[in-house]
Amino acid sequence: MSADAGKRLVDGYTLVVFDLDGVIYLIDRPIPGAVDAVARLHAEGRAVAYATNNASRRSSEVADLLTGMGVPARPEEVLTSAAASAELLCDRLPAGARVLVVGAEALRAELRAVGLTPVSRADEEPAAVVQGYGPQVGWADLAEASVAVRAGAIWIATNTDRTLPSGRGPLPGNGSLVAVLRTALERDPDVVVGKPEPALFETAARRSGGGRALVVGDRLDTDIEGARRAGLDSLLVLTGVHGVPDLLTASPQRRPTYVARDLAGLFDPEGAVAVPGDAAGWSVTVQDGLVELGGSGRPLDALAALCAAAWSASELPKIRAVGAEAAHALESFGLPSGG
Repeated sequence: MSADAGKRLVDGYTLVVFDLDGVIYLIDRPIPGAVDAVARLHAEGRAVAYATNNASRRSSEVADLLTGMGVPARPEEVLTSAAASAELLCDRLPAGARVLVVGAEALRAELRAVGLTPVSRADEEPAAVVQGYGPQVGWADLAEASVAVRAGAIWIATNTDRTLPSGRGPLPGNGSLVAVLRTALERDPDVVVGKPEPALFETAARRSGGGRALVVGDRLDTDIEGARRAGLDSLLVLTGVHGVPDLLTASPQRRPTYVARDLAGLFDPEGAVAVPGDAAGWSVTVQDGLVELGGSGRPLDALAALCAAAWSASELPKIRAVGAEAAHALESFGLPSGG
């Protein structure tokens, strides 16, 4: 069944919190339909916010990037892991304290903005190390961070996304670089700031003035899990990193409230579905580790029923289509139809 038969999903919320990469844009180009979706929210007077784990841009830079793509955005609507990390360190350290930065210039700028001193060498005796994504981060940066942490510096990671989306497919993200230090130091960061930690979403929800907030993301391990930790509803859109095979194998803490192919699902009553859900025209039979999908109807309703079957199993069962319409539904989600 649809998210709420005959009603638009967006009508149940006063604030929509978007992830960026994989939801609004891919690298430097808007995802089809994203500009129109945000413009429609603005036209209806709905509050929007943007929460991103990307620590390579400041909030003002992200707002400028969005505006340049046709998505008018104000810096105060953008919540970045870089700014949140700087605020956390500001609360923990004395004014002017030195912080070794592994990451982009944006992260250094956020530290300066809160009165801290960014440095790049361990022999400058930093009180903390903050590690965020930067395309120029290399071995030398990681080596300095390793020495500083062993000497007693607090280790803060802006986020632990293993990958980031690109036009060529997923590429190593900050989490992959954090894993290098984790291996070298044989320990985890003292604090991880970004999603799936709930801080960014909790900050956004507070700005909604007590109304309901909906998180929209493309990653189960950051956006969706972070929303659940913050106690917020979530919508997974299939325009970024995670697709239907990932959804069907999602652990309980990474299961969204709704699924849609893209942001049109915010407005089209038939464009989003609550998961898990009823078969709504489809038949789902589970036996001996095999799920058979038959019948007809909207592919999204078939997906909701498949989530119900897969999430109740101890491991992902094989799925087989019974009939042409079922085969088409499975293939539309990138699933094999032959079991």
